[in-house]
Amino acid sequence: MSNQQISIQERTKKFAVRVVKACTWLEGKSNVSRTLANQLLRSGTSIGANCSEAKSAQSKKDFISKYEIALKEARETKYWLEVIIEAEVVSLEKFKYLMQETEEIIKILVATIKKLKQ
Repeated sequence: MSNQQISIQERTKKFAVRVVKACTWLEGKSNVSRTLANQLLRSGTSIGANCSEAKSAQSKKDFISKYEIALKEARETKYWLEVIIEAEVVSLEKFKYLMQETEEIIKILVATIKKLKQ
């Protein structure tokens, strides 16, 4: 099943699982890597949690709010990935998929929020 055929909730959950695995690997490298992994873990797993919470939103406004929080977390995740890569803690090649998926999730969330606000 391609990413276009799964819900944003399922896609962000799969992304969170990959973030957990990446952070588990990062934790074994150094104290700095452990600190960065913690930041990445928090933001990277929060995206899916907020998308999942949106399914139980009490109103359209509440739904949009959850997606906006997910978008903020996705942008923070992208930031931490960039820091980790630019600081040469990890090569771009190693985290290339995470970067690409983060950018795709951001695009989906932006488009969804815009559409819902119309």
